[in-house]
Amino acid sequence: MTLDRLILTNFKNYPEADIALCGNVNCFVGNNGAGKTNLLDAVYYLSFCKSYFNPVDLQNIRLGEEFFAIHGHYGDDVASCVVRRGKGKEMRWNKKPYKTLAEHIGKLPLVMVSPADQQIITGGSELRRRFIDAVISQTDADYLQHLLQYNKALEMRNKLLKQMWDDRMWDEGLVAVYDAQLILHGESIYAARRRFINDFRPLFEEYYHWIAGSDEPGTIAYSSDERPLAEQLSAARQADKYAQYTTVGPHKDDLLLTLADEMSVKRFGSQGQQKSFALALKLAQFQYMENRCGQKPILLLDDIFDKLDMLRVKQLIALVGSERFGQVLLTDTQPGRVQAIFDELPTLEHKLFNVEKGEVTDAA
Repeated sequence: MTLDRLILTNFKNYPEADIALCGNVNCFVGNNGAGKTNLLDAVYYLSFCKSYFNPVDLQNIRLGEEFFAIHGHYGDDVASCVVRRGKGKEMRWNKKPYKTLAEHIGKLPLVMVSPADQQIITGGSELRRRFIDAVISQTDADYLQHLLQYNKALEMRNKLLKQMWDDRMWDEGLVAVYDAQLILHGESIYAARRRFINDFRPLFEEYYHWIAGSDEPGTIAYSSDERPLAEQLSAARQADKYAQYTTVGPHKDDLLLTLADEMSVKRFGSQGQQKSFALALKLAQFQYMENRCGQKPILLLDDIFDKLDMLRVKQLIALVGSERFGQVLLTDTQPGRVQAIFDELPTLEHKLFNVEKGEVTDAA
């Protein structure tokens, strides 16, 4: 499924925009701050019902306006996201609103590659869990429901632990009610994540080897407590009581990223190695999702020239422009640089756009 047309109203710095895209590589060129990344973020909204960069929807409304609207034409189908001040967010498919946003997740597979992805490598474990959850949720609706229900039960259990501490009262039966919910959904989360890592690891290792350009090994592993969740919760009873929050469970797990001799890329990797890990994770995500969904996700590449040298950029564009990938949207600050790459790949279908101060025009 490809995005043929993107229509924006009052989204970030765009009062209006109507963009016709090609089915292969689309490149948006302009100075920093012109709004290139905002276009990719609009496409991300249409797949995930939220921004990749700013989770506060109202802050994505153009200054002084009361709403924003994003419409995407995917063949004969239209996805729409509208956010209004005081009325919240509405997601529609062919003009029909969803009852819940979760119903839409996975309908339009998409992978975003951004300089911010390096935080997956260098940041806290919650960012790596979020990456795992986002990938699995696009391909497994049951996983998304288990995750939503687990997080709801976790929030309620943590509130209960805090309240009982404040009241100097302990109610084992009430805690057990939330334990049952955590166990029901948490065990399914554990199992799905382990299956995911088993399938995802060889894809990651293949792309990391290609990006690193050497025999340097890089691999990933899922770090979790192997005990049944019921046993973990029972053993952590006193710790939870005094901490006033739930100290064990899948919300504490991590994705281990290692170089040779099991050295952590977060602690010991160079910036180049960390960038290579981040890009390999995203390309492996693309391949995993295609394998599971049976369709190629849309690939968004934001400022990839910051991640790779020119040789690797050329190889990457040739790769994503091949039959192995589908539709690609990318950004760059220098028109001559990306045009030179397209000139060397004359058979690659592409379209070039100029972006300036919230306006998008076809490059002649």
